Amino acid sequence: MGNAFNYAAQQLHNLYEDLRRSERELRDVINTVPAHAWSALPDGEVDFVNQRWQQFTGLPAEDALRWNWEAVVHPDDQAKFVADWRAALNSGQPMETEVRVRRADGEYRCLLVRNVPLHDEHGKILRWYGISTDIDDRKRAEQQREQLRADLAHVNRVSMLGEQPDVDEALEVTMSVVRDGTRATEIIDRLRSLYKKSSPQRELVAVNEVVREMLALLRGEANRYAIVTRAELAPDLPKITADRVQLQQVFMNLMLNAIEAMKDTGGELTIKTELGQEGPLLISVSDTGVGLPDENADEIFNAFFTTKPEGSGMGLAISRSIVESHGGRLWATPSDGRGATFQFTLPQQRAAPA
Repeated sequence: MGNAFNYAAQQLHNLYEDLRRSERELRDVINTVPAHAWSALPDGEVDFVNQRWQQFTGLPAEDALRWNWEAVVHPDDQAKFVADWRAALNSGQPMETEVRVRRADGEYRCLLVRNVPLHDEHGKILRWYGISTDIDDRKRAEQQREQLRADLAHVNRVSMLGEQPDVDEALEVTMSVVRDGTRATEIIDRLRSLYKKSSPQRELVAVNEVVREMLALLRGEANRYAIVTRAELAPDLPKITADRVQLQQVFMNLMLNAIEAMKDTGGELTIKTELGQEGPLLISVSDTGVGLPDENADEIFNAFFTTKPEGSGMGLAISRSIVESHGGRLWATPSDGRGATFQFTLPQQRAAPA
């Protein structure tokens, strides 16, 4: 009996050590994951927070365990956050909300907070488990993208107004956006140059080079909607006399329209350049999106005509005006199968007679 008792005691000791080791390993994992994690009792009283939460807020553990968020939650967000948490406790349903929390260095960051209940077999809440992730950079990027879209729509409207004979001065729209590296800086600089409504500056322009620039500029926007971009560029195209910035605006309008037509389904955007024999350059922008309106397709080039809820109805009208000012023409045709193709011509540069 003594041996049996000792054996049983040893087994219990081993099980207890295994349990403690498992708890340590689980705690190490929770403290290491790149997120803030906590647990709470059924009434909402917090009984555990991981080290990342303490490091992020700089709060001591005892404040975190008392759910002392008032010290770090932005004053404008406190009432909503408390209301969302109380609603989850009363309903027993998961909670998801956004809240600005002050980091240990004093900067407020936007966090996505989720709390979910753990129920027993009878539906009674045993515990709450929560996690929050920093989404501040993503929110800023979304705001910048929306600002860029709004600015581009405004530029199109301003450019159209600038074509009226009773406007004496050219209008300039300048935008400023924050950080996000070299690519953002390049995009901002290019868009700023497009915003200027000034007299045409004609020069010798390589069309294929302009196409490559605009593909690089809008590749990020295409990737966001799972759109593949493809270029079929004829080699050794002659240079043409054109306003480089105005041609960039035509390509941007046509490419953004194509992306808009495919943003819900993804697809393929193709830009093709070719040279007719002793004729003009032919450029086409094709997509596999929703296609053209069933009737009166040419109306899409009229000012203020748009099929998009937030469209200005200016982009295609401005594009046609620019192409025609260069001696070419712009038109649209349905693509084979899905989508649409916009084509425009540009005359070749010819040597002046002796």
